[in-house]
Amino acid sequence: MQEQNLQDWLTLTFLPGIGCTLINRLLAELGTPADVLTARPGQLKNIDGVGQKLVLRLRDQAVLDKARDSAGRELQQLSRLNISVIALDDHRYPVFLKNIPDPPVLLYCKGNTAYLSRPGIALVGSRSASTYGRRISFALGRELAQNDIPVISGMALGIDGEAHAGALAGKGPTIGVLGCGVDVVYPQQNRTLFREVAERGLLVSEYPLGTIPDAFRFPERNRIISGLALGVVVVEATMKSGSLITARLALEQGREVFAVPGRIDSVKSQGAHRLLQQGAKLVHGVDDILEELHMPSIITHTTVTENGAGQPGMSEDEQQLLTCLDTYPLNIDELARLSGYDSAVLVDLLIRLELRGMVRQLPGQQYELCQ
Repeated sequence: MQEQNLQDWLTLTFLPGIGCTLINRLLAELGTPADVLTARPGQLKNIDGVGQKLVLRLRDQAVLDKARDSAGRELQQLSRLNISVIALDDHRYPVFLKNIPDPPVLLYCKGNTAYLSRPGIALVGSRSASTYGRRISFALGRELAQNDIPVISGMALGIDGEAHAGALAGKGPTIGVLGCGVDVVYPQQNRTLFREVAERGLLVSEYPLGTIPDAFRFPERNRIISGLALGVVVVEATMKSGSLITARLALEQGREVFAVPGRIDSVKSQGAHRLLQQGAKLVHGVDDILEELHMPSIITHTTVTENGAGQPGMSEDEQQLLTCLDTYPLNIDELARLSGYDSAVLVDLLIRLELRGMVRQLPGQQYELCQ
């Protein structure tokens, strides 16, 4: 009976000309998927958004048979690939997500579905993130995971990928929400990350197997990212970033919105700064998120002295150079101007600080302070 019910759900989604919004509307009026599939024309024609053409299509036996055949093949594929599907009436369907406007009627899941029942935090931001943004996203993801809080993001390059990677490094749960089928790796550069999230976390999509990542699917996906979360943290975003869509959806869904500040002259942080101007909570660290959401911290946080000054065994020259470094990269010429050291001395000091793990070199002979 359970498999029959799931096939009815799948059949609905395979019917042409009927999407998530209309399926939700039909279910609200008629009841179960089986009720929709067997409804009489008189029951259908008075439902908002259902015109005469759609009524005829829904009552066309050939159309129904084709959709049911597609659903049957999908069930076989799901079993073969060890992918589960959670429908709106399934007890495993996350309560938070069910209560958003227009919730996905199906969730295709690869991984540990138990993570769906736990309150999580979404970390989102720019695909073309700066070194600073990627590092902050990784650090926030790792510390949230160390607090056993699911880290939710969109599996994209940049901020998303770093959030998931940080959660995996913190040995905690992470949920990747996709704008394609869960069997489709996108972007290809994240192939290894996809495999690790599927094995140690959870991949989620509302789309059937094999669905390609068309651009229009990503704004749709964003409502799931925010819908699964207690709060959304925008780590780094331009004014045109899709992350601002996620933040807007979070507000509409009654979620908390946070933003990480960046440099005031950085285009990549303009979107985050605009959110802060509009009342988003400023994030210096994970504690700011946990305190706002009344979530207990289960790990001990360490505090370091500014720029590492006062570390035992350091020379005065090393400490002096550290005061010139920042979490934003600086090149050799800029460091020479700020520190007053000539190039030979500067390179020697930088090597010593790298060996201490306090400074890292980036492409183009740029250096930044390690967190």
